[in-house]
Amino acid sequence: MKHIVFVLIAVVLFSCIGKKKEAIGNFSKVDIETILQDSLLSIRAIEILEDNSLAFAANNGAFGLYNPLKSSWTTSKQAFDSLNLQFRAVAHTATDFFMLSIESPAILYKTGNSGQMEIVYKEDHPKAFYDSMKFWNNQEGIAIGDPTDDCMNIIVTRNGGETWKKLSCDELPESKEGEAAFAASNTNITIVGSHTWVATGGKVSRILYSPDKGSTWEVFNTPIVQGLETAGIYSIDFYDELNGFAIGGDYTKPEDNMTNKIKTVDGGKTWQLVAQNLNPGYRSCVQYIPNRAGKELVAIGFKGIDYSNDSGNSWKHLSDEGFYTIRFLNDSIAYAAGAGRISKLVFKE
Repeated sequence: MKHIVFVLIAVVLFSCIGKKKEAIGNFSKVDIETILQDSLLSIRAIEILEDNSLAFAANNGAFGLYNPLKSSWTTSKQAFDSLNLQFRAVAHTATDFFMLSIESPAILYKTGNSGQMEIVYKEDHPKAFYDSMKFWNNQEGIAIGDPTDDCMNIIVTRNGGETWKKLSCDELPESKEGEAAFAASNTNITIVGSHTWVATGGKVSRILYSPDKGSTWEVFNTPIVQGLETAGIYSIDFYDELNGFAIGGDYTKPEDNMTNKIKTVDGGKTWQLVAQNLNPGYRSCVQYIPNRAGKELVAIGFKGIDYSNDSGNSWKHLSDEGFYTIRFLNDSIAYAAGAGRISKLVFKE
């Protein structure tokens, strides 16, 4: 009996030692260093790759890769006929980078074996307009766009991005009149394991949810501001399977801070308004800070950078510097992109 008790105590002790406690910080400022500047670019899609390099795709067919070890950029332009390609969705696997253009024809590129970008999907529907893209794993990925029929436009790959299939509206929730999505920061989709949440916006702003990597779907209502084409959820992020946050508003009324921030603690089934009548107002991107127990978030937009360390219930304004999108490298360093630039952000207490 004593031997059994000793073994149980040892197991508990070693289990506790193996678990790293996630600390909660209290950032009060952010240092901003511009690492790419080009006044002709509008950059809404960035991605940190497996080796911690940074990839982007933007308007004017521009895309590029930043090597942080050498502090150097490799940039290029993607041409297709006479089109001025605009990229607002990017994603990656362990081996490949993907970028997807908005408007028709929608063109999805993948890094090819020849070193050149290769087309793996093309859609000529006149209503085609893709907003966001993300991968579940190295083989399976998803991209979402505005409705072309009676549902959100969703394509998936199950073979590493070699081919993509458009889901039928029979497989998806029916969209409401005026419901679409915003190609504002490539954060309409968030994934935790096999769980997927897609945020819509416009005259109706809801959450599409799939528990099984896009095989089945259901839809949940939200209390965020909606009813206008310019209103609704612009960005969504989940820290784990239960805790999520979404932000948006109306970009034509960026100071409005009522009903533009919502959170969930039950996996997106229900949502609660938070920080009512408190800043920030409209923001185009929100991200959980990694390894901070789901308590710390950063929201970013063309009106500045804001920070919360209480799950989004209250916020602190850190900077008036404007950006469109942000991705965290670790729990204090991030990259942000916006009008004419990409910057490295270092958050400090």
